[in-house]
Amino acid sequence: MPVRIRLQRFGKKAAPFYHVVVADGRAPRDGKFIEKIGTYNPMRNPAQIELDVDKAVKWMRNGAQPTDTARSILSTKGAMLKHHLLRGVDKGAFSAEEAEKRFQAWVAEKEAKLQKVAQENASKLEAGRNSRLAEEKKVKEAIAAKVAEKKAAALVAQQAAQAEAAAEPVAEEPVAEAPAAEAPAEA
Repeated sequence: MPVRIRLQRFGKKAAPFYHVVVADGRAPRDGKFIEKIGTYNPMRNPAQIELDVDKAVKWMRNGAQPTDTARSILSTKGAMLKHHLLRGVDKGAFSAEEAEKRFQAWVAEKEAKLQKVAQENASKLEAGRNSRLAEEKKVKEAIAAKVAEKKAAALVAQQAAQAEAAAEPVAEEPVAEAPAAEAPAEA
């Protein structure tokens, strides 16, 4: 019975969410599994991965083979490194304490990199937000200037019309009555 570490898809259409599971290789993708060892959400930036590294290493030491995508996820979280270090311990290359020390150093370095990426993403978002706000402010100021310009032009035109009306006295002419139309002559 070949045992595989693979992804089991959940989530909506165009919004995937995966469980990292240990399953029989003959079982369907979203079917029966032996144990759930983590989750993977690719919709986040960076992708959110929660994985029980010790369970993953235990299964790999018992012969479970990860799929390509699962192998990438296991590498990201350090399960592949820990498996490699434990194989070194088994061969007598170094002690278990040394292996754990190396693994913890790697985890600390990885966390620092992830923290740096998160800060860069946050600063990019803030810079984008600030530039959009500045552009919106410029647009609003331009619109306000145009409106003020139109109001000033309308006020000038109104004052000019009032001044013209006040300057010319209007002389009223008597209205001449139109001559009455005569009835047509009868022949």
